[in-house]
Amino acid sequence: MALTVETKDCTALSDAEIEEMADLIEDEPVVFDVGELSKQRDAWVLVTQVRDGNKLSAYGFCTLERVGGDPTVLIGLAAVKRTSRRESALKVMITDQMRRAVLAFPDEDVLVAAQMADPAAFDAFKPLSRVVPRPGYEANGEDRAWGRRLAKRFEVRGEYKAKEFRVYGEGLPSLVLSHNSSKPESIKPEVAALFEGHNVLNGDALVTFGWATREKLAKLL
Repeated sequence: MALTVETKDCTALSDAEIEEMADLIEDEPVVFDVGELSKQRDAWVLVTQVRDGNKLSAYGFCTLERVGGDPTVLIGLAAVKRTSRRESALKVMITDQMRRAVLAFPDEDVLVAAQMADPAAFDAFKPLSRVVPRPGYEANGEDRAWGRRLAKRFEVRGEYKAKEFRVYGEGLPSLVLSHNSSKPESIKPEVAALFEGHNVLNGDALVTFGWATREKLAKLL
């Protein structure tokens, strides 16, 4: 059965859908309950939901706005159900959010940003260019300025260190894009190294961003 996707206003998100989202991930150290998800419904503009038949496969709160003058897709709390189709669900969700971006910001490159706590979440940024941070790349001053802007906009839960693009948590889980790989052995060691020493329970996270070029975005229309 094909995956289906819908991005809609958070105001249209029902209590039943919030409960379904709260049940998406189980038996993991960090899960988000109805109370937290209800707060996110009030804090964000849009929510993307991916379904496999009638069952929810992924969700992601997001907003389209200009940050530092540049068009940006901000991805807030998001999660992908731990099934064999998780990579496909993640791709469908991100693709729909970028499609919305090209409709809002035609003929412009668009920044896409999220917080991450697992190297598998980097899969979300495969379509992007100039991802920061990334293995083997030394960030420049402009990159660090972007990190600070995004950390402020995300209202990160902890101390943000600009040189590391890292949030050192304060005991509360960060509002990350929660995804893990069905094939963890396929994750490149240099990507995993970016998360070395992270304590997910404490709220450690990586503020990550990259650019969707206007040429790639145009292909989504």
